[in-house]
Amino acid sequence: MVQAWKLGRRAAAGRGDGALGSAQRDEDCARLIAGIAREDRAALRALYEATAPKLLGIILRIVGDRGAAEDTLQEVFVRIWQRAGSYDAASGTPLVWLAAIARHRAIDRLRQDRSARVAPLEDGWIERLPDPWDGEADLADRDALVRCLDRVEGPQRECLVLAYCEGWSREELAERHGKPVNTIKTWLRRGLLSLRGCLEAA
Repeated sequence: MVQAWKLGRRAAAGRGDGALGSAQRDEDCARLIAGIAREDRAALRALYEATAPKLLGIILRIVGDRGAAEDTLQEVFVRIWQRAGSYDAASGTPLVWLAAIARHRAIDRLRQDRSARVAPLEDGWIERLPDPWDGEADLADRDALVRCLDRVEGPQRECLVLAYCEGWSREELAERHGKPVNTIKTWLRRGLLSLRGCLEAA
């Protein structure tokens, strides 16, 4: 238990934004998850300290409410406690696995709250949206971007915002809309073509 606690403290002591990007941190988190699979509560506490801020940020971007996000975070760690034994390092890094649990639980939270909806033009999402064609430059005329995005059909528009602003996967979008993944791929492709054509004309 002491070893697990030290691992969590070391994983939490990152630099900058605290992202668990290094191989050492991935190894530490994997060890903590293995400890949780053995029902080591100290390992769970240490993993919480190391990853809770990151996971809360993911949840908050989806549910849009701090209180609901904090409640969902607690549910996420209950799920981690229950499913730690299913983690397979060959399928991805610990943070990818944890983030997937957080995203899925947040989506479930939205479904439970029938009044929840995505409001893409609120909360400054426009400043976070990258240029999908060069991946680097900011779009100089964001007013034009807003106008052009308004011309994209509703479901395609929402998928564009969630995919490129919030980092949702095609599978997550398919689950949200009750559509096949190939349909989501088509929506994203058509939405991007429509958006690009409008922006080039502007």
